[in-house]
Amino acid sequence: MMMMSCGIFKNFIRVSAIFSFVCFCRGFSPADNYLIDCGSPTNTTVGVRVFVSDDLASKFLSTQQSVLANSSSNSIPSSGDDSQLYRTARIFTGTSKYTFSISQRGRKWIRLYFFPSVFGNYNLSSANFSVSAQNYLLLDNFNPSTTSVKEFSVNVTSTTLVITFIPSNNSVAFLNALEVVSVPDMLITDNAASVNPSGKFEGLLFQALETVARVNMGGPALSSENDTLWRSWVPDQNFLVQKNGVTSVSKISAVRYPSGGATPDIAPATVYGTATEMKADNPNDNFNITWQFIVDPGFQYLVRFHFCDIVSASPNQLYFNVYIDSWNVAPDFDLSTKTINMLATAYYMDYVTPLSDKSTLRISVGPSVTLSVYPIAILNGLEIMKMNNSLGSLSGMASVTPSSTPSSKKNVAMIVGLSVGVFVAVVLVSVLFFMWRRRKVARLGHSKTWTPLSIIGGTSRTMGSKYSNGTTISAGPDVGYRFPFVAIQEATNNFDESWVIGVGGFGKVYKGILNDGTKLAVKRGNPLSQQGLAEFQTEIEMLSQFRHRHLVSLIGYCDEKNEMILIYEYMENGTLKSHLYGSGLPSLSWKERLEICIGAARGLHYLHTGYAKAVIHRDVKSANILLDENLMAKVADFGLSKTGPEIDQTHVSTAVKGSFGYLDPEYFRRQQLTEKSDVYSFGVVLFEVLCARPVIDPSLPREKVNLAEWAMKWQKSGQLEQIIDPNLVGKIRPDSLRKFGETAEKCLADYGVDRPSMGDVLWNLEYALQLQEVVLQNDPEENSTNNIIGDLPPPVNDFDHTNTSASAAPAEMSSVDDLSGVSMSRVFSQLVKSEGR
Repeated sequence: MMMMSCGIFKNFIRVSAIFSFVCFCRGFSPADNYLIDCGSPTNTTVGVRVFVSDDLASKFLSTQQSVLANSSSNSIPSSGDDSQLYRTARIFTGTSKYTFSISQRGRKWIRLYFFPSVFGNYNLSSANFSVSAQNYLLLDNFNPSTTSVKEFSVNVTSTTLVITFIPSNNSVAFLNALEVVSVPDMLITDNAASVNPSGKFEGLLFQALETVARVNMGGPALSSENDTLWRSWVPDQNFLVQKNGVTSVSKISAVRYPSGGATPDIAPATVYGTATEMKADNPNDNFNITWQFIVDPGFQYLVRFHFCDIVSASPNQLYFNVYIDSWNVAPDFDLSTKTINMLATAYYMDYVTPLSDKSTLRISVGPSVTLSVYPIAILNGLEIMKMNNSLGSLSGMASVTPSSTPSSKKNVAMIVGLSVGVFVAVVLVSVLFFMWRRRKVARLGHSKTWTPLSIIGGTSRTMGSKYSNGTTISAGPDVGYRFPFVAIQEATNNFDESWVIGVGGFGKVYKGILNDGTKLAVKRGNPLSQQGLAEFQTEIEMLSQFRHRHLVSLIGYCDEKNEMILIYEYMENGTLKSHLYGSGLPSLSWKERLEICIGAARGLHYLHTGYAKAVIHRDVKSANILLDENLMAKVADFGLSKTGPEIDQTHVSTAVKGSFGYLDPEYFRRQQLTEKSDVYSFGVVLFEVLCARPVIDPSLPREKVNLAEWAMKWQKSGQLEQIIDPNLVGKIRPDSLRKFGETAEKCLADYGVDRPSMGDVLWNLEYALQLQEVVLQNDPEENSTNNIIGDLPPPVNDFDHTNTSASAAPAEMSSVDDLSGVSMSRVFSQLVKSEGR
């Protein structure tokens, strides 16, 4: 804040210090805080904030053409915490400026309070003026006909902020109160999703914003005193196009804020804890809830949705569509996938609209029509912010040149200078932005010449499809193909929906056929997915480095036409999950299940130990274990994988990602990732293999919903055989079951240090298989192993040995860097719809 001399400005510093302390107690302490009650001879307290008197703030104002005035009207607003601010005003008869010293660059709220009443000799209902800040025109030919607060958010990149008021012809400008307050950096980031064309919008940091609407769906109005950033929220009733068919829901006390996600600064719990919900009378109802807002044509708008599932009894029950005008920006939106299946968890998402010539903007939510779910849709909160146009203007007139007084040449010169300055600034910012963007793209490696697959020795080549005249190249053993988009189109029959073999968080998976008859699995990224470039790049980098018979093989990729496409071998038997439940496929024998678990364990063991630094898969689940025509298991989907900690570190600190039900609770609590997080997830898979049921099943009684918790109770009581897959009853040797159960139990230890390594897990699974396969010649009792222990590898019951290298494994186990058995004629069908991440 500006340094002030002794006397009256000491009071201003004291008041600001009090305000800073109050903000700190609320959770955010703004670096810059200027609150002014314009025209007032005394300080004014609004809630816990103090607006300083006009005398204390006069140092910020540079003008000889203004007067102070008290209202002579009896119509001063009597309701609202800020009503006291409208009793006085400062009236500008000529160009006037407020100049504020900025201690921390970044976004600032600029809130302007207007009450168009009679102040002294001035009837302000006829006032007409313009307001600018920095190089942005905030208001032009503005006539405040009603009591209002205009809120703007401007990125201040210098050490001062200048707000200029310019009266129009033969008129005056006025202001009742003024706020300039810092905005948290995380509130508005640089990126958002683009509505049309679909993709990513970058450059929000360079945009001035004006708040058009801030709505609390299904809840009451919230004054600035109930918001950590002093924002006001209004109810949604006046914006609803059709009030029938909706109901309001409230569960404010249930709201939780996730680590690394939404915070009370994004929106208060009173917003996330209330919602307007679609009220369907029967399962066949199909209508949208729509809100309509008045907007200025010729501008783009930042639309922020606030969601919090306070209506579901369990995760994965709420699916709906989200629309901006006629665009379905979030089809089949499943809030559970965004909040790791945690209910009542705050979540928000941002979209930027295209330029429009319409004067209205419609927001809708409605039931999914592609999924067989009960029709339901909700919205908790909404913010709409106008973005400045190419001339730096937020005015409805779409011009950066505000009206001026003809008699004032000084005003004309200032306006012309402002116009030129804005143009130069926009050009400069554009150049800097594109230079930054180009450097970022080059750094990410996502360019038309990017061929990371060549690092394993292959060369980038063009391939033809079954229907093309391209070069005839069979899928050889070396990864390194960069597919043309047209070849992939033809191989998948132009992405024929009937060729879809799976759907995941990244996008759809299509069956493809090359011109030599080789089958492919083509995973095409969905632009609306939260999983994007990072997962695409990670998958390629990981699978380009690793070659192992129990890891899925990558054939190539495509990054043309803003597409993100990965091409894998085709796995004839799909996912392990599809063979356990839900698909009607024949049941696997216990021996087959053990061999599949052993193959997956070998793949994970290779990831953890095959390189100088471990690789942590981070999304181990039955849907990511794929089976070839011989039921050999391969671990797939490396989009979330992370390299392990450095030698002198014990973990990697990272945001929590993974699939609900398989997620390591220690990783979830502490956000500290280790190889033992994969071990925990694999332990859940082991119980899933044994019991042949989903890891989370909300339809079951409460004690059975979570498979890991339920199975652990039976394992610890020594009665695991009571809950196994009915198809396996009487077909598992008791010792094999005991060893398998012990292995799964150790994997699910609460703390990572108590869990075995994947090498230990592999040892014990191999041992469980041999216990199952042994044939007793002297003992008719199947559960006796007294005569065969000497023929088996030594058991590893206590998981305490430290030799986990591949050489310590049984002879049947392949070496860590086993490259044999890799066939390019198969791999991957990944997914019946797998759990969200």
